[in-house]
Amino acid sequence: MELSERKQKILAAVVDLYVATGEPVGSKALCDTLDFTVSSATVRNEMSDLAEMGLLEQPHTSAGRIPSHKGYRVYIDTLMKKHSVSREEQRYIDSLLLPSAYDPEKLLDGVARALAGMTRFAAVSTTPSGSSADIRAIQFVQTSRRTAMAIMMTSAGTMKSRVFHCDFDITPEILRVFFRVLNEKLVGLPVSTITPAYIQSLAASLGNMTMLMSDALMAVLDVAQDTMQTEVCLDGEMNLLFCSELGQAGIRRIMDFLSRPQELSRLLMQQSNSMKVLIGQESKRPELSESSVVVSRYSVGGRDAGAIAIIGPTRMNYGKVISNIEYLSGSVGRMLTELLDME
Repeated sequence: MELSERKQKILAAVVDLYVATGEPVGSKALCDTLDFTVSSATVRNEMSDLAEMGLLEQPHTSAGRIPSHKGYRVYIDTLMKKHSVSREEQRYIDSLLLPSAYDPEKLLDGVARALAGMTRFAAVSTTPSGSSADIRAIQFVQTSRRTAMAIMMTSAGTMKSRVFHCDFDITPEILRVFFRVLNEKLVGLPVSTITPAYIQSLAASLGNMTMLMSDALMAVLDVAQDTMQTEVCLDGEMNLLFCSELGQAGIRRIMDFLSRPQELSRLLMQQSNSMKVLIGQESKRPELSESSVVVSRYSVGGRDAGAIAIIGPTRMNYGKVISNIEYLSGSVGRMLTELLDME
């Protein structure tokens, strides 16, 4: 869609004013903000053209105009000015994340909490998926006379554990055997290969050690299956109650969708680009047809790992929200990569 420079500036000004005030934008108010001189009548004509193109809408209760979903799309793709995250804002964001930087799950919880507080929308983060990760190490920690904990660390920065019980007293020597055998057999393999059939085959290959290691092997299978799951951290749902544009019915629909973590995770993980803005029906979710989803993927050790996102009304400061999410996703990826390098 070709827009003249004047139409581009008018559309951008309408979006900026509407986002700032929440009120439909009239031609007089628009004239006061434009960086060029033009009559109110000319602005009205240009706004009328933009409405015919489907970029602006006119609420039936007002003479002013508001951006349509299509108008927001053009604005984000070609007209938006991104907000620069200041040093002070960076330090503030980092201060929210640092206390949990050494625990991947707590870190992602902290990300959702920080993002919800910064944007005043619902915020989501997903833990790194183990589906494309390799096993980095398997550790064992004794927890009582006959119980121990198996811990699996992966190339995606995840660390999952499972406590298991043995029918014999566990000694440091036995744990060293568990560690040596399983790290020799499993380190470097994709987590996805650790299936019941694989564990059964591995047990058969251990000969006389099979009975000794059977409980540890089952714990490793369980922890591998846990690692394959993507967990969703959600915060700020109550912020949506203060978004009047969504309406009570719209808020209920979004809340219903947020209550289904598997579907929410699937929506976020389907976005292949590092940054994606889904406006209204672009999400292909009827519950989100009147809202926007801003998603940023983060990587760990150079591999695509998980996502962070906000869900809110289409009227939002996209430039600032996108910059904040991009900085957060970069920080998360960096912290998880550093944690991986420390292991």
